[in-house]
Formats: sequence, structure tokens, C-alpha cells
Amino acid sequence: MKSRDTLIRLKKFQVDERRRRVAQIEGMIADFQRMSVDLEREIQTEQERAGISDPTHFAYPTYAKAAIQRRENLTRSADELRAQLEDARAQLSEAYDELKKVELLDERDQARERAEENAREQADLDSIGLMRSRMGAIA
Repeated sequence: MKSRDTLIRLKKFQVDERRRRVAQIEGMIADFQRMSVDLEREIQTEQERAGISDPTHFAYPTYAKAAIQRRENLTRSADELRAQLEDARAQLSEAYDELKKVELLDERDQARERAEENAREQADLDSIGLMRSRMGAIA
């Protein structure tokens, strides 16, 4: 049983690690989306300030071009993270399933042990009752 307890602790640790990984990726995606929205706002402000909204125009603000590139990079990174998030969620689901399997095995073993203990106790009580009935018959 000691090894089963260790296995359960290991599986719980793995589930917790997968949860942390999922939460970390979700946080990174949210941060990237927030930064992308901020950059979009800055691009709009810069375009309004310069009065030029066509990125191909020769006088288009350099800062706006750099912000557009940065926004595109963030969007691409967020998309890549979404793929990683799906993998991490799948791994979390697998780890959770494995934990449940081990816990069910442990519960079955405990139930079997309880049933065996109850059967032993009942056998002891039956033998005591039998002895008393024999003693009563003798007296």
C-alpha cells in the first residue's frame, strides 16, 4: 500500500503541474492579447497624429510601422501558444485520468481489505457465539 500512496502522490503532483502549465499558457495568451490591443491603440494614435493611415505611404510614421510589426509578432506568438494550450489541456486530461485510475484501484483495495476484516471479525464473533452456545448446552 505504501507504493500505491506514493503513486497517488506522484499522479496528484503531475496533475498539479499540468494545471499550472495550462494556467501559465492562458496567462501568457491574455498578456499577449492585452499588449496587442495596447499596440493597436498606439498605432491609431500615431496615425491620427501624422494624418497618414496607409503603411505603404513614404511618410508613414516609423513608430507605427514598428508597432504593427510588434503586434503581428504578438498575434503569431499567441496563436502558437493556443496550439500549446490545447496540448497542455490534453496532457492535463490524461494526467487526471491516470490519477483517477490509481485512486479507483486504491479504493478497491481498501474496500477488499475492509470486507476481509469484516469477514474475519464475523468469523470471530461466530466462533465466540458457538463456544457460548456449547458452554450453555454443557451447563
